[in-house]
Amino acid sequence: MEDFANFTPKDNKKSDEEWVKEAQSVVEAYRGKGDAELLKAIYARAVEGKKNGTLTNEQIDAFYAQLAPFLDGIRKKRLKKLVEDLKKM
Repeated sequence: MEDFANFTPKDNKKSDEEWVKEAQSVVEAYRGKGDAELLKAIYARAVEGKKNGTLTNEQIDAFYAQLAPFLDGIRKKRLKKLVEDLKKM
């Protein structure tokens, strides 16, 4: 996933294997970087998408639904807060 425009919900025709590979590539891209840096990058891409009209609240929800199962409780709460803030824009 290079940006939100390339993210597609799971009900797409991607297999579970493809979703795992995509999630792993996101994790690899931010390996060694802190949670704050990852959330900042997600937020920046989302704000850009919201401003130019290419990111909908439904896409934000789909992104959260796909990523949340890979996160622990604290990280999931942080991402949920970010999602809520983005949807208010």
